[in-house]
Formats: sequence, C-alpha cells, structure tokens
Amino acid sequence: MRAARTLATLDEAGIGDHVCQLMAPADDVMDRSRAFVADGALFGDKVMIVGRAVEGAGEFAQTVLDPARLEGSLIGAVRREAESAGREGYRSLRVLNHVTPGAWPEGPEALLRSELDLEEFAADSGTLVVCAYRGAEWDASTLEEVRCVHPHYVGSRPAPPFTVYRTGKEGWTVNGVIDAEGAGAFGAVLRTLLAQSATVRLLCHGLEFLDAATMNTLAEASRHLPDRKVVLEGTNETVRLAWELSGFAVPSIPVVMAP
Repeated sequence: MRAARTLATLDEAGIGDHVCQLMAPADDVMDRSRAFVADGALFGDKVMIVGRAVEGAGEFAQTVLDPARLEGSLIGAVRREAESAGREGYRSLRVLNHVTPGAWPEGPEALLRSELDLEEFAADSGTLVVCAYRGAEWDASTLEEVRCVHPHYVGSRPAPPFTVYRTGKEGWTVNGVIDAEGAGAFGAVLRTLLAQSATVRLLCHGLEFLDAATMNTLAEASRHLPDRKVVLEGTNETVRLAWELSGFAVPSIPVVMAP
C-alpha cells in the first residue's frame, strides 16, 4: 500500500513513488539529482530525463526529452518509455522531470492534469517519478496545487498540509487537514479529476478535518460539470456531522459521505 511521506533525500525514493523535489533558486537540478539518476544503472532501471538543456543529462539517461519539442502529451511519452523499458529488460523506468513555467504555456490547469496523470501512472505501473521545481519560479497557488498531488516530498519547506494521491486502482486517497488556505488547491484537483471521470472515489481514512470553506469548495466542484459525483469513503464522524450541519447533505449536491 502506498503512503504519503517526507523524504530526507532522493535516496529514499523507490518503485512507484511520485516525488516533488522543491529546490532553491540557485540549485542545479543535476547537482541535486545526480545520485538519483546514477542509481538507475545500480538498480537496472531505464532513466528518462525531461527538461530543457539539463546539463549532464546524457551521461546517465537513456532518454533525454526537451518538453518544447514534445509531440503529444508528457504522459504519453512516459508510457512509451515504460513500455520500451519492459521490452528491453530493465527493472522499471525512473523519470527526472525538471518542471519549468516556460514548458507549460497552457497554464496551471494543464500542469495539474499532467501531474495527476503521472501520479496515476506511477502508482499503477511502478514507474519512479521525481518532479523537480524551483519554488521561486512559480506563483504560490500553482505550487501548492502540484505539491499536494505528490505523495512523496523532499525540500526545505514543510510538506503540504494535505495530499491527494492514487491508491492502486481503487481511487484516490486524501490525507491531512484541508482548511481555507488549501481549499483552492483541493477544488482544482477535484475539478480536474471530475473532468476525466463521472464518479471520483476519495478514500478519506486519513482525512482529519474539512473547514467550511473547503466544504463549500467540495460542493461547488461536484456541480462544476453535469452528471458528476464525488464519493468520500472512510470519513470520520466529525467530518460527516459538519457536512450535515452545514446544510450540504442535500440531493442537489452530488456528494456522498460514508464512514
């Protein structure tokens, strides 16, 4: 079973992990990640590096991809590399994805969709993915959205207060506390998931609390598109009671909360 955790270094990352590596402005992505990509040879993994002009990438990686020259989606390219890694006899695929704003002219919605796709694929396939961000290059709201959909985190900042991550093929796990500061990010994640599936199943055994702003965001997100439903399983009594007392447990809001 996958579980959210903070890593001291990338050495602690393993198969199926999807890691957000938050770097300082002066950090070089290869200096921070050299051991991670070099370990590909040690563990028998095929190494894929995504990033513009990442110096030294070719020394360790079988595939180096410039996102500006990408044909199709990033997840499509990662899937193809994972398939070829299997045919070529590698244990798995490990990906270093250096994410920069210039590589995402479509904006934060497309980036969030890509990160959720990578999270789902990592969980389902065993691919190991590290997404490296320089915090100073991103606005705070975008950075919080992408951080919360990585179950594994390494960086000098505190880990995000909540995470949304793939749990096998059963659904998406939600852990932590979601208050007014995190409501926007939570809503963005939900709307992105609901755009791809009519029913989104959230496993909430590790969800401690939703505040009023978050409950309103949940209600709005569930009604964002027609014929959509959000099912929250494993919610605690406090969350369920707050939802009912706030007036959200009505047929017009397609949200189901279950113990």
